[in-house]
Amino acid sequence: MAVGHTTDADFEKDVLKAEGTILVDFWAEWCGPCRALGPKLEEISNEMDEVKIIKVNVDENPGAPARYGVRGIPTMIVFKDGQEVEQIVGNYPKENIVEVLQKHI
Repeated sequence: MAVGHTTDADFEKDVLKAEGTILVDFWAEWCGPCRALGPKLEEISNEMDEVKIIKVNVDENPGAPARYGVRGIPTMIVFKDGQEVEQIVGNYPKENIVEVLQKHI
């Protein structure tokens, strides 16, 4: 499954009202660690069908990051059936991200 994108306007529909496990990646174009994280998230998205990965550009969509207290990027928040269940801050190794996601599937 391809990595998706959402906006402040669609965040509720795409994340909060969605069923299952969703990893939301808060990122920005100018952020080096965010760009380094991108390919890992693509791999995870292709390997883990039970997880949906959605990116939010914090420069274009400041509402959702503010609501969830995102202070630094990259920040990934795991949602399960619309509820925040875990936060990961930083460019973690793929294995660590997969480990976190497996707890919430």
